Order: sequence, then C-alpha cells, then structure tokens
Amino acid sequence: MSIEVSSLVKKYGRQKAVDNLTFAVGKNEIVGFLGPNGAGKSTTLKIATGYLTLTTGTVKICGLDVTAQPIAVKKKIGYLPEHNPLYLEMYVHEYLQFSGRFYGLRGKLLRHRVNEVVAMCQLQVEQNKKIGQLSKGYRQRVGLAQALLHEPEVLILDEPTSGLDPNQLIEVRELIKTISKDRTVLFSTHIMQEVQAICDRVIIINNGKLVADDTLANILEGQARQVLEIEFAGEIAREKITGFAGLVRLTPLGNNCYEIELDYSHDARPELMKLITRHELPLIGIKQKEVTMEKVFSALTKKPDA
Repeated sequence: MSIEVSSLVKKYGRQKAVDNLTFAVGKNEIVGFLGPNGAGKSTTLKIATGYLTLTTGTVKICGLDVTAQPIAVKKKIGYLPEHNPLYLEMYVHEYLQFSGRFYGLRGKLLRHRVNEVVAMCQLQVEQNKKIGQLSKGYRQRVGLAQALLHEPEVLILDEPTSGLDPNQLIEVRELIKTISKDRTVLFSTHIMQEVQAICDRVIIINNGKLVADDTLANILEGQARQVLEIEFAGEIAREKITGFAGLVRLTPLGNNCYEIELDYSHDARPELMKLITRHELPLIGIKQKEVTMEKVFSALTKKPDA
C-alpha cells in the first residue's frame, strides 16, 4: 500500500479533529478525500506529510512510519498544501531550482528535472516571469511542479482547484490526471465534479470519522434514493402525500412543488399515485431527478438533527 492510516487520532485539548480514522490507498490509485469544513481532512493530510504530529494511531507512506521515519517519508511525498506557499518575488524557473536543492538535486540532474516539470505542468511560457505576476491557475501549476521535482511515489494535494475559475479548473484537472498516471494521488476537494472526473475511489469523513470508502459508482448506488419532483395546481395539505411505505423525505420547494425521496428497496410510486387519486389532488406533473454526488455527500455528512 502507498498510504496506510490506522486508528488515527488527533486531539486539540479535548476536541478530536480526527477520530479513530482508518483507510488505505493502493499504488497508482487516485482517491478523492472529501468532507465538510472542519471534518479533519487537512489535519489528516498534514499528519500524513509530517507537518503535524499525531496523538495516537499510525500513518505509513510506502511502508515507512511518518513518526519514526519523517525524513524518509518526505522523500516519498509530493505535497501541495491548501494555501500554496510560494515566494512571489522569485521567478518561476528560479523558484523551482531553489526548491530542487532541498531534495538534494544538483547540477545537470537539477536542470533536467526543472525542465521536465516545467514541460509537464505547461509552464514554458511563464517560467521567466515572477510568481507574483501569475494568475492563480498558473500559481497552482507552479506548486504542482515543485511537488513533482523529486519524482515522488505519492502525491498529496489539499484543495488543488480551490478558487480557480472554470477554465483554470479544467486545465488543472487535466494536469492532475496527466501527472497521476504513474503515482498514487490522494487529494481533498469540495468540488464534486472533480471527484467524478478524476477519482478511482472516494473516501468521505465527517467529524473526524470515516463515513464512506468505496468506488464512486458503489457509493452512488448504495446511498442514492429515487428522487421525484412533483407539482400541483394549487396548495395541498402536506399530510396527504406522506405516511406511505418507502418515503424517505418530503421537501417543499415552493410554488406548490415538492421533492420526494423514495427508498430504492421499495417501489413506492404506486402508493404515491393511490394517495394522489384518493385525495383528488390537482396534479400537474411528476419528473424524476438525477441523483448527484452532491446529494449523496449531503446525506452522508448532514447533522443528526438536519
């Protein structure tokens, strides 16, 4: 395994930022690491990269323990933090040479690797500019180039597309797909389209705990509900379309419209139609809505009283 997290706990005083978290990421997998704000994503990634110490549990990168062998672990990892720490007054090419020396790269090898990552991240046109002159999309490319300089086996990216415009987002997404072909990638994001476009697998945490770990298809199939949008010609009493087997949730949408979630294990549509007919409700139409990753994420991470 490239990444092994076992019974990980991180406490700040009495608060548990990470609570008995266990998961593993295999070689050359691309895994999306999801969770709401405050779920413990960045804390977990910082522990995995050696920037934070854990309270209890173990984290291993390529079989190396991050606590016992921190320097050896860092040689295996390329890391792009959420807030990309760049020297804005340095030129792109200069910064990459500067960063390469921290990994022990020198002379011809350093020049070769800088040229390789510049080409890989499509920075040729921008490499002689100061970093402070670049757009956020290109700054993210510089951060990715720096993370790739030492040819790491594992790439850990914390919100790599945060704050990008739609065009920049597509460019960085394609770049991540390209550079992940021969290495393991674990990245956190709030953008569900990123997960669907890039990931082999999805890990979702909430309040520091694991709530889902599976392929995207399996998570959608296992958590999804049949969702209908139903519209009436006038106002109706809500209780007239509730109380039947298979109903998961009824949500008013306004303008005499409702969203109805039905359990896939029971086809509740005939019973719903019986209620509409029995009460002679002024039905205008029913349409089935596509189940999205956003809805699945919301269902898995909602507060107990939501």
